[in-house]
Amino acid sequence: MKQSAQRVILSVAVSNQRKHGDRGLQIQPISKNELHITLHHQLIGIELSLLKWLASVDLRPGQLVSPDPRLIDRLLKVMEDEIVPLTSREVIKGNKLFGAAMLHKKDLSTIIAGTNQETLNPLFHAEIQTINSYYELKSEQHVDPKEVLFLATHEPCTLCSSAITWAGFDNFYYFFSHEDSRDSFQIGHDLNILKEVFKHEPGEYARTNRYWTGYSICDLIENCDASDRQSFQQRATSLRNTYQ
Repeated sequence: MKQSAQRVILSVAVSNQRKHGDRGLQIQPISKNELHITLHHQLIGIELSLLKWLASVDLRPGQLVSPDPRLIDRLLKVMEDEIVPLTSREVIKGNKLFGAAMLHKKDLSTIIAGTNQETLNPLFHAEIQTINSYYELKSEQHVDPKEVLFLATHEPCTLCSSAITWAGFDNFYYFFSHEDSRDSFQIGHDLNILKEVFKHEPGEYARTNRYWTGYSICDLIENCDASDRQSFQQRATSLRNTYQ
C-alpha cells in the first residue's frame, strides 16, 4: 500500500511538472487535497474494474460468497411462516403468487412482509406492494435502507428491481429464478421484457452493480457445507411443492 501511494504521489508530481513546464529535475509539490482526489479516482477505477470482472464471469453472486446457514434458515422461515400464508389468501382473489419481505440486517427480524396485489393495481407487484406498505408505517418504524435485507420469493422483474434501486436498498435475495417463473409458473413476462426492451438474454443482467447485489437463495444452499445443505434442500423442495 505504501509503495502504491508513493507511485501515485510520483505520478501526480510528474503530471504537475508537465503542466507547469519542464524545469530540469525539479518536481512540483502537490497538495494533500490533490493527492486525495487522485487516490479517490484510482479506487473508483479499481471498483469499476471489479464490477466489470464479476459481470463477465459466468457465476452468480450466490455462487461466489461463503453462505451463512443462519441467514439461509431465516430466509426460508420467513417464506414458510410469513409470506406463504399471505400469498395463499391473495391467490384466491386472483393475485399472483409472488411475495416479499424486508428484514433488519442486524438481527434478521421482520420489518414487514407483503404479497402481490395486482387486482388492485397492475403495478402492485409483491416488491412494490411491500415497499408501499412499509412507507405507510409510522416514520419512527423506518430504518436506513442500507440496514435492510430485502427478500423476494421470485427474482425481481425490471419494475421491481428498479423500485429496489430507487428505494435505496443495496441487496435482494430471491428463491425462484426468472426461468422458474417462466417454466414452472408459466409467467414469462420478466424474461420477455428483459429481451424485448433491454436486449438481455436470460441471466445476463448485472446481478452485481453499484446499486445492489442480487443473491439466489438456492445458490447459497448449493454452496453450503454438506451437513447443512441436505436439510436446506429438503425445505427448498417442500417450498417448491407448496407453490405448485
